[in-house]
Amino acid sequence: MSQLNERGRNWKRGRTLAAATLAAALLSGCNSLERLAQVGEEPSMNPVENPTYAHDYKPVSMPMPAPVQAAYQPNSLWRPGSRAFFKDLRANEIGDIVTINIDISDNATLNNSTTRGRNTAENVDVDSLLGYAGSLNAILPEAVNPAALLAYDGQTTNTGSGTITRGETILLNVAAVVTQVLPNGNLVIHGRQETRVNYEIRELQIAGVIRPQDISAENTVAYDDIAEARLSYGGRGHISDFQQPRWGTQIIDVIMPF
Repeated sequence: MSQLNERGRNWKRGRTLAAATLAAALLSGCNSLERLAQVGEEPSMNPVENPTYAHDYKPVSMPMPAPVQAAYQPNSLWRPGSRAFFKDLRANEIGDIVTINIDISDNATLNNSTTRGRNTAENVDVDSLLGYAGSLNAILPEAVNPAALLAYDGQTTNTGSGTITRGETILLNVAAVVTQVLPNGNLVIHGRQETRVNYEIRELQIAGVIRPQDISAENTVAYDDIAEARLSYGGRGHISDFQQPRWGTQIIDVIMPF
């Protein structure tokens, strides 16, 4: 009977392991098939498309001031909100293009160390033991001292240290498209640039919110004038594959408790 129970437990463990392996294979199946289809070929570039049609696109919602009713004067050449008598060629409507000047030079060094220790010792006197000391002496060996029958001690030590040294320099220009005009006149922008070199695609994405008055006469805006800025610079291809662990190793790192 015990052998049958042991076999049943082993079968359940094997089934669980097989299910986990199948799930991991399904998770990586799409990516693996795509990579197999591109063996010996350069990675394909994404088509130029409307960023608002992307599956992960979400319109930006920001706190806005109370709307002001515009007053129009008859026979007037001016209207509220106009920045110049002649047409302003800077980006101000959905679909307009603005150039982002990215100039980032960042250096950071962080050092952190922690040491924690604790010692515990307890002795419990059970000399009388509610009147059962005599019976206890008849059972225990003569070398046992009832006054120190229960005793325990513990020691815990935890030591950790970490060091982070980072240096980043990014200097480039990228064009972005106005995808949304907020009620207060601020512009939501989104830009994407892809460059393919030697079987490797370098991809740059930028998004954020800018003020029309921060756009220069040359229709450019500095990176540090972008609110809620999101800058992503990475790649995909042979080099990027070798720069990260295999998917099996990543799964083990996530589920391993030790």
